Amino acid sequence: MKGIFPGLEEALRLTLESIKHLPVENVAVVDSVDRVAASDLYALVDSPSMDVSRKDGYAVLSHEIAGATAENPVRLRVLGSMAAGDEKNIQVKPGTAVRVLTGARIPTGADAVVAEEFVKKEGCDVLAESFAEPKNILPRGSDAAFRKCILRSGRKISPNMAGLLAVAGHSMVPVFMNPIVGIIGTGDELVEPGKPLTEGKLYASNIITLAGWCNKYKMKTRMTIVKDDYDAVVNTLKIFSDETDAVITSGGAWTGDRDMVAPVLEELGWKEVFHRIRMGPGKAVGFGMLNKKPVFILPGGPPSNLIGFLQIALPGLLALSGHTNPGLPGINARLASELGEGDPDWTDFFFGTLEFGDGLPAFYPMKKRSRLSSIAEAAAVASIPEGQDCLSEGSVIYVQLLK
Repeated sequence: MKGIFPGLEEALRLTLESIKHLPVENVAVVDSVDRVAASDLYALVDSPSMDVSRKDGYAVLSHEIAGATAENPVRLRVLGSMAAGDEKNIQVKPGTAVRVLTGARIPTGADAVVAEEFVKKEGCDVLAESFAEPKNILPRGSDAAFRKCILRSGRKISPNMAGLLAVAGHSMVPVFMNPIVGIIGTGDELVEPGKPLTEGKLYASNIITLAGWCNKYKMKTRMTIVKDDYDAVVNTLKIFSDETDAVITSGGAWTGDRDMVAPVLEELGWKEVFHRIRMGPGKAVGFGMLNKKPVFILPGGPPSNLIGFLQIALPGLLALSGHTNPGLPGINARLASELGEGDPDWTDFFFGTLEFGDGLPAFYPMKKRSRLSSIAEAAAVASIPEGQDCLSEGSVIYVQLLK
């Protein structure tokens, strides 16, 4: 069987090689968080725009109070005060100081600021009881220097980076567009949540789970349910492949009497890349291109559906959004109990929980079950890699984070 179908690594490589990022759009800097920068971004201004004080204190000539102590303070005449945003400038001369508040520009002539806790007021004078710290001055351009690159293309924008972009003069940011994802649930048994549930039917939970993951990554979704009717599947796939940037089908993924997705895609002329992967759960996952847009075939069982999405579809969708290393974040963890019963020809996935304490977090694998309830509380996913059939208790393993 090995070699007939791709392993996980090969399937993921084939997926990402087939997908090109979407076009670029400009968004407000506040809306750029978690988006991917589409070009190198440079500071448009110096920030701060002048040398400013890091602390409330007094701007001074540092050499005048270099030897100041509480027992032998240095008296200085206060010429005035300056606050953040003040346009006035007061020149510091020998024997003088200027009161400065945090963020205030450094007066002409001053080269240091003595913090106010080391100064005593005495009328119009102050007694400096300590030397002044040059580090109390924030130099011009120390946050963002004019024309210096502050963010490289392909980097994900964090909230902190958005703040830096703003202080560097950016109000709009070029980012790769996020895809509109069409999600199609197939099956006569499926009922839209909120509608009456008759005997033998069940609510379409998979499409809600998948849409939730897409929403988490700021992708818009369109969901629908289609019955096991060939013409209905054809029409739905035609519409969704035309009106969305990527399509995910849920259910009808294999070769049963009512598994129509693959035959319909073949009729529509899709370019199949693969349809089955050496991994479990999720072996029936398929991927190809229809009208130059990615289509992901996912099986209907909740664990298989979710693993197929997380390992193949999600990285593909993130690649559409411009992510250079698409996929779930992960950490190292220590395996709390043995993982066995793996097939060395496959990658075998397990959902589990994490317990944090001293050292590495502990990963507790959950028993494999076929229903959504068994994975709803999962915090991470671990795997027995292809080529191994078990992992011993205490092993340090890499786990993908779900929360």
